[in-house]
Amino acid sequence: MQDIRRTLVAKLINDPAEFIGKTVDVKGWVRSRRGNKYVQFVALNDGSSVKSLQIVFDLAKFSEEQLRPVTTGASIHVQGLLVESQGKGQNVEIQAEELQVYGTADPETYPLQKKGHSLEFLREKAHLRPRTNYFSAVLRIRHALAYAIHKFFNDKGFYYFHTPLITASDAEGAGAQFQVTTLPLNEVPVDKEGNVDYSKDFFGKMASLTVSGQLEGELGATALGCIYTFGPTFRAENSNTPRHLSEFWMIEPEMAFYEIEDNMDLAEEFIKYCISYALEHCKDDIEFLAEHFDKELPERLKFVVENDFVRLPYTEGIRILEESGKKFEFPVYWGVDLASEHERYLVEEHFKKPVILTDYPKEIKAFYMKLNDDGKTVRAMDVLFPKIGEIIGGSQREENLDKLQGRINEIGIEGMDWYLDTRRFGTVPHSGFGLGFERLVLFVTGMQNIRDVIPFPRYPKNCEY
Repeated sequence: MQDIRRTLVAKLINDPAEFIGKTVDVKGWVRSRRGNKYVQFVALNDGSSVKSLQIVFDLAKFSEEQLRPVTTGASIHVQGLLVESQGKGQNVEIQAEELQVYGTADPETYPLQKKGHSLEFLREKAHLRPRTNYFSAVLRIRHALAYAIHKFFNDKGFYYFHTPLITASDAEGAGAQFQVTTLPLNEVPVDKEGNVDYSKDFFGKMASLTVSGQLEGELGATALGCIYTFGPTFRAENSNTPRHLSEFWMIEPEMAFYEIEDNMDLAEEFIKYCISYALEHCKDDIEFLAEHFDKELPERLKFVVENDFVRLPYTEGIRILEESGKKFEFPVYWGVDLASEHERYLVEEHFKKPVILTDYPKEIKAFYMKLNDDGKTVRAMDVLFPKIGEIIGGSQREENLDKLQGRINEIGIEGMDWYLDTRRFGTVPHSGFGLGFERLVLFVTGMQNIRDVIPFPRYPKNCEY
């Protein structure tokens, strides 16, 4: 092998001009091999592109013994001349001069052969599925969206704020948390009343994995002005729907001096920015996924970017649903927590564009949301998308100490004195929202199941790898 710097497949395919007629060095995994007794064609992919690079092996130069280990799934190192391709399906190809096989893959046992595989089958092979075109495309889009999120907030002067993964508070008040403990589970210590004695636990109190970084994020916002979190969150809901995971990533900006209108403006600008970034930087991957899964995907993404979101009070939304004449699986009435079918009707059938639903009944929303003057509704905002339903949930936070204390007492949450200090000392109007990262990836990729947009999904009765 010559001492040549390796070039990524994506570079050779998308920007070949400077390499045509030169010897190049590539490394990757074999996607397929075909040919005849004179020449063999190998599709090589290194993860940098959904497209594979064709390697041409002239059998006058390479023996069958040399090429025998070059099977689907094998990893190889090739040097050769990059030339314009005369065949269909690719613009350039490499005429191989040198070959090194790094690792073989027995065709009898390697599970990802060239034939198509169902998403259900690939879900069972999550440790190998990133090697497929489907999932490498999804994961490249996931990376691009993560980068876009950091870039968006950094460019707007926000600070990336790390909130704890282990916490003693339940931000949602729902109790669906994974407990963290060092107590011996076969002999849990108890106090005189027979309750678990957490004084003997590692933290001296009950602790759990976080369901949200919002409450701690508010602490950052009331000091730094505008912050955002981007980290894993955990919910122990026994839910097996295509929209729920037990471990997922959340983006949660919190902004001091933001009213609800400012919050809605930021949410719309933010999500349009992320989708625009993916459209610009992930064109090949989006087109591939559209071809194989959802032909309407590119146009739906562009439609979201190019149209203003409808801003609709919850009460008006209920009226539209009640008068729709549509038979919903779940009943519609004022005070109900809308189901996905209700949200999607408003977005996909009535308005035919994204909707920001506002002013929900206080009983179905979290304790920290600011109470409206009517005493019945709160300054909540949910962004509803086609195919997804709710993709962002947020609100203006209650900055009035007495009102917030009253809601905490009403619900019976304990240990919130630290949180109330932000209202005791220099309280300000402030707002924030949460975006489930996997739901954004789900929308941008057009995939149908949220388990297919995260490398290693966690859900009830499944914790592989």
